[in-house]
Amino acid sequence: MKHDRPEELRVQKEKKVKRLDKEKTAEDVVLEEFKQENSQAGIRVFVAGGSRSGNDEQYVEEAYKLGEKIIEMDFKLDFGLSNSGIMGAVARGVWDSWNQRKNKDQGYPIQGITTKKYFALYSNDEDLIAKMEVVVTRTLEERKKKLLKADYVVFTPGGVGTLDELAYDCVAMQDGMLPMKPFIIYNVNGYFHHLLEYLKFIAHEGFAEPVPFIVVDDAEEAEIAFRLLKQTCQRCSDNKEAYTIARKLVYELPYYIKKKIEHEQDVEVTLQYVNNIRENGTEEQRQILENDIEAAYLEREIEKMYGRLVQSGRDTGTVSDKLARLKKRHKEIK
Repeated sequence: MKHDRPEELRVQKEKKVKRLDKEKTAEDVVLEEFKQENSQAGIRVFVAGGSRSGNDEQYVEEAYKLGEKIIEMDFKLDFGLSNSGIMGAVARGVWDSWNQRKNKDQGYPIQGITTKKYFALYSNDEDLIAKMEVVVTRTLEERKKKLLKADYVVFTPGGVGTLDELAYDCVAMQDGMLPMKPFIIYNVNGYFHHLLEYLKFIAHEGFAEPVPFIVVDDAEEAEIAFRLLKQTCQRCSDNKEAYTIARKLVYELPYYIKKKIEHEQDVEVTLQYVNNIRENGTEEQRQILENDIEAAYLEREIEKMYGRLVQSGRDTGTVSDKLARLKKRHKEIK
């Protein structure tokens, strides 16, 4: 059964467009086929983020660098298809880095996954769309499930759509509807500070289990997290294993970051050292190592606390200014 798909006229050059048959097909079969395709395509990273750029240039700059890191790690990008804002910056970073390092005949480094309705919005995005695989799903629910077939999930700064994606993913994995996998929060400029605090509060009050988010502040830290995940968690189909690995990585990540910054020591070298001490070291050596890891974790937490104080101070100033303006306006209209 052939369907009229006028949108294909815009993307028929230099790209492959996948379409889901609109006839009744078991969704689980479609998703399983997609999963099998991905299993042969190396490690895929699903990045969620804003279609707007934000008010600080650093958001876009770090998003572009994140795209570059994805290719440096020999990963591929899955995203919701946009050439604007944060998501456009990530995609451009992926493509530019890929174009410098890879043969164009080796396929596409990006997979854009969207619905027919949203795809129609990207009529002016042909330059970028022509450089990726495009998957058009029937529903938003189907789109979300396809995106979560990636190996790792990264949340970059964004709006309510990004929050919706984050909440959906947490619920789906918490309830066992989708496999657990590492969640990386790309906390540029402390963007997710309030959200992370709120999620901790939810867990503290007993309304949810704590989610072991791996929080990184920039592209360099994201690369360190990627390298650790690549060494320890190729494809976490087991929820318990993925959860355990993520919690351990959250605790140990500051140690690897410190080694990289202070000693320019590659993650793989540090990981080999850590594993060797834990397996073959003396009791004293193991204790020194664990103390160093804990010290690095505590130092980073203290640093974050100072950052939170700055955030709170900024918020207090904003509230005070807004209150003053409201009082002034109220006085004017009386």
